[in-house]
Amino acid sequence: MPAAPVTYVLAILVIALLFDFINGFHDAANSIATVVSTRVLAPSAAVVWAAAFNFIAVFVFGTAVAKTMGQGLVDLAVVDASVILAGLLGAILWDLITWWLGLPTSSSHALIGGYAGAAVAKAGVTALLFPGKWIATLVFIVVAPVMGLTLALALTVALSWILRRSLPRRVDRMFRVLQLGSAAAYSLGHGTNDAQKTMGIIVGLLVAEQRLFADFPVRALHLTNAGAVPWWVIVACGAAMGLGTMSGGWRIVKTMGQRLTKLTPFGGFAAETSGAITLFVASHYGIPVSTTHTITGAISGVGAAHRLSAVRWGVAGRIVWAWLLTIPAAAGIAGLAYVILRAFGG
Repeated sequence: MPAAPVTYVLAILVIALLFDFINGFHDAANSIATVVSTRVLAPSAAVVWAAAFNFIAVFVFGTAVAKTMGQGLVDLAVVDASVILAGLLGAILWDLITWWLGLPTSSSHALIGGYAGAAVAKAGVTALLFPGKWIATLVFIVVAPVMGLTLALALTVALSWILRRSLPRRVDRMFRVLQLGSAAAYSLGHGTNDAQKTMGIIVGLLVAEQRLFADFPVRALHLTNAGAVPWWVIVACGAAMGLGTMSGGWRIVKTMGQRLTKLTPFGGFAAETSGAITLFVASHYGIPVSTTHTITGAISGVGAAHRLSAVRWGVAGRIVWAWLLTIPAAAGIAGLAYVILRAFGG
């Protein structure tokens, strides 16, 4: 297959960074909803705080998730510029639809679904490296929120018992400070897992089209194979996500921070800490999980620790339905986008 024009590939790189920006503002609620709803930070300060740690994360953690996205889900032999573009379009459109509806769906699963849908549209289901990393990725759709819920519930109960004789005012004051740390930790987890997914997509594109750079030393791109992530890709993706987070995502923040359950600084700390632990574990093993699923489970766990009725299960159920639709919906949009691109010679 002939290589795509350089301008086409460069345009796709820009669109990939646009997805990271949209991922940042769509998933801003994951990082800031708890700290905003507890009024520990004003919204403007919260987004800056989260964006800073989103960006720092790319320098702190490895790139195991990027490697999964780059070579663990789709056969690179069928990947070309049009597959990447169609996958990104599927993810972006689904993110914008759910953002408009105020639904905290997973940008991660939108990208996974879009990438897979475009590849299947080109080469059929054999384009998917099944089981590969698919089993762990799909299993963690359930495991991530359950793990977040369980850890948050256990941490809430344990801290409640330890602090049972403390004055409520003193507890509130202490956790207003501690929540700054837990919010930072969660933003680190958000940055390291979410930004890496686009890194893997970009590296897959560069590998698929590296013949374009035949007259340009490959070492200058810091590109060796699908498992290696160039430093400039890491920086660009981290910066795009940080800027997106700074732009906010207030429709989803309202759903996450106010409608699901009522949070205090104590509860916000428990939710963010539990979510951060879940994300660190998943990122260590290279599993691309949903930060949205994770923090939703953790917030629900905090509410359930007080009483089951503290969680608005109707809102939670609506969120779950959106989760279930994300991969197939993004895949369908991406598949259609690929067909259209090929029809116009893309």
